[in-house]
Amino acid sequence: MLSLLSRTPSLLRAGCGSVRFLSGDVNSRFTAAQERLNTIKEDPGNAAKLKIYGLFKQANVGPCNIPKPGGFNFVAKAKYDCWKGLGDMTSEEAKEAYIAFVDELAGPEEGAAGVEEAAAPVGEGVPGLDVTKEGGVLTITLNRPDKFNALTWQMYKGIGETLTAAANDSSVRVAVLTGTGKWYCAGNDLSNFTKDMPAGGPTEMADNGRDVLDVFCAAMINFPKPLIAAVNGPAIGIPVTTLGLCDIVYCTDSAHFRTPFVSLGQSPEGCSSYVFPRTFGFAKANEMLLAERQISAEEACAGGLVTRVFPEDSFRDEVNKVVSHMAQLPPQSMIISKGLIRQELKEKLLEVNTRECATLRDRWLSDECMTAIMNFLNRKKK
Repeated sequence: MLSLLSRTPSLLRAGCGSVRFLSGDVNSRFTAAQERLNTIKEDPGNAAKLKIYGLFKQANVGPCNIPKPGGFNFVAKAKYDCWKGLGDMTSEEAKEAYIAFVDELAGPEEGAAGVEEAAAPVGEGVPGLDVTKEGGVLTITLNRPDKFNALTWQMYKGIGETLTAAANDSSVRVAVLTGTGKWYCAGNDLSNFTKDMPAGGPTEMADNGRDVLDVFCAAMINFPKPLIAAVNGPAIGIPVTTLGLCDIVYCTDSAHFRTPFVSLGQSPEGCSSYVFPRTFGFAKANEMLLAERQISAEEACAGGLVTRVFPEDSFRDEVNKVVSHMAQLPPQSMIISKGLIRQELKEKLLEVNTRECATLRDRWLSDECMTAIMNFLNRKKK
């Protein structure tokens, strides 16, 4: 079989069939990756050639649509098996995996924006966010300890933009969300609703808030690489609900979780209306989302929202061990594996997110919500 494949250089060039170009940065990077592949002087081996072939076909044609070759046509069967094994992977996912694999074979392109440390992470400079990139790990740290790391609209945008950029950054293998100080995050900074009223009044404010939240959650749902939440302390509201959008969740034994939507005249977000009943069961999910019951780290872990609980004094070290290990694993295998795991869920989560954000927009404009928020803020002043 080796001698047969060595006579098929087109596997390495992957230049079979016409290219169906897509718009945007993925397409340009995919084209650049094909050009860079042809500059590799050392033979990468038959396994690499087959993988390149399969990803190229999946990117430009879609799922395998040819008859299975006969058993004695070894080269054709090897190519068929590699393409068929990608299942229903989308064209964009295949392009990303192709780009990542070429980076692994040839090394990241010199001067490219995605090369580690070549440019500052997108979210760096946003008040309340610390964004670092080191050793393949992107870390987004909520840094407003005096406000219990509550989220401003600017922070929402910064996190979403950072994750979107990191999705296309070949130097990022894993992303981590965490907090500074004793709290992970206290949810929305309610001053989002009380200051800097736009010219269009409450309606424009609610529309803007809906759009920001929709993009923020969609960036988490669409992130193709492992997304890990390192919950360093208590969490309230959206930092709780979006844990279901992460791939792994670690927390300290001092953490607790609460979702007080109803008392603020609001409704569930972060896809919790869909994820929580399927994680905890309907009865326990209802107790959290409707009765606003606070649960401990141990309860969250037993219910499946949290992966593991670590003692507070060893939390960072334990999380770093896992994250560092994952950052050393083959990146395209990680992307493909996550894609398979999330494939059946992704479109549903995007649908739920849009529906929840639309509902929240209406709630924010309701008298009930406005009154509840003002009463809460007045209680805080006292």
